[in-house]
Amino acid sequence: MRTCAAILPLLVTLATTPGSAFAQTAPADGPICTDRPTNGNSACTVPTGMVQIEADLFNWTANQANGGRVDSIAFTNPVLKYGLTDNSDLQVNWSPYVRVRSRDAAGLVAIDDGVGDVTLRYKRRLTDPADTLQIAVLPFVKVPTAPGSIGNVKVEGGIAIPINYSVPGGWTFTLGPQFNVIADTDGSGYRTGLTGLVNVAKSLGAVTLAGELWTRQDFTSAGTIDQYSADAAVVWLARSNLQFDIGANFGLNRNTPDVVSYLGVSTRF
Repeated sequence: MRTCAAILPLLVTLATTPGSAFAQTAPADGPICTDRPTNGNSACTVPTGMVQIEADLFNWTANQANGGRVDSIAFTNPVLKYGLTDNSDLQVNWSPYVRVRSRDAAGLVAIDDGVGDVTLRYKRRLTDPADTLQIAVLPFVKVPTAPGSIGNVKVEGGIAIPINYSVPGGWTFTLGPQFNVIADTDGSGYRTGLTGLVNVAKSLGAVTLAGELWTRQDFTSAGTIDQYSADAAVVWLARSNLQFDIGANFGLNRNTPDVVSYLGVSTRF
């Protein structure tokens, strides 16, 4: 708990530290830059004083194990962002309604629903927006607002480091190292975890295609829980301030959900 609570002062410290002289945000009339789709984040931030909404219109997760099946549906899953400075923004993520349907090997069905957890995020870009290499830091804290049937009712957090590298021809390569502080599965306290990804995106005018390999390791008292997925998405920039996306993540081992599919929209004003 102490480790997770220590992330809160970090958010405040980063938010109140003056930015470097060269760090300027992308122009407000430039195309919208988001942390979706796929599991990766971008190093870009929301222009100062502007509001940005990035949301799943629909998000469905399906997983089969031990003869049973669990389906989770999030009806909207918005991230609300506000541009604080020329190189930082504040973000709040909360799903107002989540429905979980479980069927065991005997065919018994249970349905749980309710609100999701709240995640507070702060992003600070460390590089000049004109550079081909972009790096940011993104500490976050999850506040347990979901009931126990949907979440784990524990405060958790961590820090992500989005790294984007753009090359001629419309190609962008993204790395997503992330350190997590997670509640142990046996309720004994907190453990650490690591997340990583490699994302390749190709811009074709208003349409962008993205492919990704994602991994996560949670170091629990019962051992390491490994997850792996292969992800794909298509993005359509309808207008400079309006983006639509569709995608799916496919689990590559038993610990990972079989499939996560979603349809999303992002806008800025």
